[in-house]
Amino acid sequence: MFLGTFTPKLDDKGRLIFPAKFRDELASGLVMTRGQEHCIAVYPLAEFRQKLEEARRAPTTDRRTRDYLRVLLSGAEDVIPDKQGRITIPGHLRGYADLDRECAVIGALDRLEIWSLPAWETYLEQKEEGFAETSEEVVPGLF
Repeated sequence: MFLGTFTPKLDDKGRLIFPAKFRDELASGLVMTRGQEHCIAVYPLAEFRQKLEEARRAPTTDRRTRDYLRVLLSGAEDVIPDKQGRITIPGHLRGYADLDRECAVIGALDRLEIWSLPAWETYLEQKEEGFAETSEEVVPGLF
């Protein structure tokens, strides 16, 4: 389970060091791909494989399914972090998420998301006000 917000910096080579608390779970491999709202979604390899099994059951006769899978999988990269918990984010994903030096890595339950720090701050500012109002509608009985 991934929780929290961290603000690591990308180095000049496009590398990012994951927070120490996530390194063990990602050490054996991960998949990063395009996420919604122009972030990078990072899944442990086992979790991504499970998502793919679920996707196999989706009807590929439906154009929306094909479109979604094409966008998701065409941007996917499987990576094994180095011993320091560092990964290199490919240029196409850095461009997609508009990543510069300042990043936000947020826990999103079954995945991490890597955001441009300014984009994350803007998103959070826009969504926080409606957060309390939607809890019963989005996940009934959660809190």
